[in-house]
Amino acid sequence: MTTQQLRWPGGPLGGTAHLPASKSEANRALLLQRLAGGGTLTNLSEANDTVLMQRLLGQAAGTDLLDAQDAGTVMRFMTAYLAVTGWRGTLTGAARMKQRPIGILVDALRALGAAIEYVEKEGYPPLRFTGGGRAAGATAELAVRGDISSQYISALLMVAPMLPGGLRLRLTGEVGSRPYIKMTLKLMRHFGATATEVGRDEIEVQAGGYRPADYQVESDWSAASYWYALLALAPAGSSLVLPGLREKSWQGDHVIQIIMRPLGVATEFLADGSGARLTQVPPNPVPAHAPTINFTDCPDLAQTVAVVAAALGRPLRLTGLHSLRIKETDRIAAIQTELRKFGADMPEVEPGVFEVQSAGFKVDGQVVDTYDDHRMAMAFAPLAMRGPLAVHDPLVVRKSYPSFWRALAAVGMAE
Repeated sequence: MTTQQLRWPGGPLGGTAHLPASKSEANRALLLQRLAGGGTLTNLSEANDTVLMQRLLGQAAGTDLLDAQDAGTVMRFMTAYLAVTGWRGTLTGAARMKQRPIGILVDALRALGAAIEYVEKEGYPPLRFTGGGRAAGATAELAVRGDISSQYISALLMVAPMLPGGLRLRLTGEVGSRPYIKMTLKLMRHFGATATEVGRDEIEVQAGGYRPADYQVESDWSAASYWYALLALAPAGSSLVLPGLREKSWQGDHVIQIIMRPLGVATEFLADGSGARLTQVPPNPVPAHAPTINFTDCPDLAQTVAVVAAALGRPLRLTGLHSLRIKETDRIAAIQTELRKFGADMPEVEPGVFEVQSAGFKVDGQVVDTYDDHRMAMAFAPLAMRGPLAVHDPLVVRKSYPSFWRALAAVGMAE
């Protein structure tokens, strides 16, 4: 297994950080473009998940075997797309993907008329599609749990305009990652669909399909979070420019700018609309009691924020982490294990409440394991601002940010 050595040579951090485009936006836009039958997409993500999504959409008409690898959005979105288009064949994935549940989505698609079978374990990929896909009749009505993965909901919503009667979708339970659902709806409307939120937890999508439209994908706020972390841990006098970020973003992870302000990082959007400038400001005083941040709507930020809080020795409680158990790895267990290497921990102090505890935090040559999870690699990399460290399996970042290590080198991070 290869290892990425990281060391900050000293002095303030500065310059411009290259960000990838949002894979969340890109993968939705690719599916909608395909359903619309046209439109030009610009600034598509370089992430492997987006490259894979584009390839599978192109291959579907000519093969009966598709591999979503380790890409959750690709597996979920392609499942809905293949079902509604009546594709026949098998959709599989990597070993970890076969451990990630998909039964809620499959049950919903079956209710809409799709014929889908489990090839191996009930409720999990691989999936065999044997036709069907567009239930005839009046508006279909479904109730779907919102507390497992918002990707199931987004997948159903995006194919809903292709159903003869449209879809009325009711979300049950605590709905997680709600901003991703709102992003889906905004992109659907951009491509001509009529989708209306009826109250907080009910959405009505009219039949009628899509129309071709052009769209420029925004830079990725999830990727930007790692640069916020770097700046929070960098020497005094540091600042960074992050191109391609919008002040009025459709991405839920833009809340990183609010989360990081008390930790010493301020955000200023450039007057020409070309991006944002991050500067260091005095952090808020260390509170007597640990403040709580709920990550239900932005779970991909949890690892980054936990690591920064630990490194700064600031108490923090994290809630809304339930979806982290079924990501690329069990992210809660992975964070806990790796923080312990640096003298910190994140125990569950109450049901569903995790607390960052840090005493004597030190970065001194530790090796971070990444668990086949791109976000583990990038969440811990900023600790190099505080001392030398190494990251196992650095190529794991190809999933969402293939140029991450090159971008770090460009601003002065040494190997």
